[in-house]
Amino acid sequence: MEQRLATSKAISLAFKARRRQPELISPAKPTPHELKFLSDIDDLIGLRFFIRTIFFYRHNPSSMIQAGNPDPVQVIRKALAETLVYYYPFAGRLRERPNGKLMVECNAEGVLFVEADADVALDDFGEDLRPPFPCSEELLFDAECNNPDLVERPFWISLGRCYATFQVVSSSSRGADIEDCCDLPSDHVTRLKCGSFILGFNYNHVMCDGTGQRLFLRTLEEFARGSNAPSIPPVWDRHLLTAKVPPRVTPAHLVNVNEGVHDARDTTPHDPMVQRSFLFGPGEISAIRRLVPPDLRDRVTTFELLASFLWRCRTIALNCHPESETRLAIAVNARPFLRKPQLPPGYYGNAVTSPIAITTASELSGRPLEFAVRLVQEAKSSVTEEWIRSMIDLLGTEGGRNATIRETYIVSDVRRIGRDEVDLGWGPPVYGGLVEGGVWEISWLIRRKNKTGETETSVQVVLPEPAMERFAEELARVLERDESTSR
Repeated sequence: MEQRLATSKAISLAFKARRRQPELISPAKPTPHELKFLSDIDDLIGLRFFIRTIFFYRHNPSSMIQAGNPDPVQVIRKALAETLVYYYPFAGRLRERPNGKLMVECNAEGVLFVEADADVALDDFGEDLRPPFPCSEELLFDAECNNPDLVERPFWISLGRCYATFQVVSSSSRGADIEDCCDLPSDHVTRLKCGSFILGFNYNHVMCDGTGQRLFLRTLEEFARGSNAPSIPPVWDRHLLTAKVPPRVTPAHLVNVNEGVHDARDTTPHDPMVQRSFLFGPGEISAIRRLVPPDLRDRVTTFELLASFLWRCRTIALNCHPESETRLAIAVNARPFLRKPQLPPGYYGNAVTSPIAITTASELSGRPLEFAVRLVQEAKSSVTEEWIRSMIDLLGTEGGRNATIRETYIVSDVRRIGRDEVDLGWGPPVYGGLVEGGVWEISWLIRRKNKTGETETSVQVVLPEPAMERFAEELARVLERDESTSR
């Protein structure tokens, strides 16, 4: 077990990509010039940052359907322009209204596109492709905001042992500040010397969530493979997740909502931070499942099990004061809960809510894993359509919009989004998913396949160095104890 839970081996790799001049890709056909408003979930201050995703494609001539044009740059450039005809808000620019809320000016100015070549082969990145990736700064282009007056708030993204600070707009900034930012998507295609290529994609979280990005990428892959229209037409309809006037934050859920929302401020520790990657295959999941009573084993999902286990180990590793409060936020897709009205299949806006499990550090670390599992299940069961609508109404108020979850560990399951299935004509990617697997207060569960084809869950954890050692030791101790008692 100890070897399985060790951090991923660092790959010694250094290269400099040769980038062409960045260009703007506009929609292939004329699109409406209009203003579109975001929903009250989209407009949450805490979502004003970029999500960076990356896709590694191996050279495979037999799977190429673009027989006359095998160059991935040309294929993706053309497919992107066609995709933007349908997703034309992505080719626009974010603007800020006088009340501080965001809207999108659909002006067809275009998406940033970067073409590059690198004298490395895909195999040089190692057999075990998962975050963090070596030289990832060479594989994605980060447009810089040129306005020095833009108010900043740090959003820490791990790149090995380096951390990048992204521009995040605060409630005090105004339209002119935001207009100078290249604040919508960028694509970066890097050809490798072996014929493989890497696609990097940045998008502003206010425009969509992971499910929404997958809808965009589905259309991109369909056009790349010769389709004439998307199989799932995109739907904006952000009014469906906008607060009622007047807002109705129901008493039954007001306490739960308020427990999860606090004034925004940076609580990132100042100690040196490290990121480590932990793999959980069928063996590890079975070992953790054996830690809960038999009557619960068949009624706990893998996500509930992993989220509870990680929360407990992390709390122990941080040496929290016994009476201090510890929180776990669970990212839940709201789409299946909404019926009045339903969200259309092509809705690509943010539709995620985060119920909170709360206890003290002493209770969480001192009691069996079953205690944490039941807290997680209870938090998940609190999510109803009424609860979601209540949360949206709260976010529609000024205080709710400027709030963010803090001092809370967040676990988000992105395994079923399907980023690892994006086929542009070269077959599915060797790796498709987030560039960064975790930040200080967030861990994403990422699906991957190992060399034998077995499906595993990769979890990145970011902690101060001493806490990280304790975290790894706690995971190994618990699983090794299970291994010895189950013999």
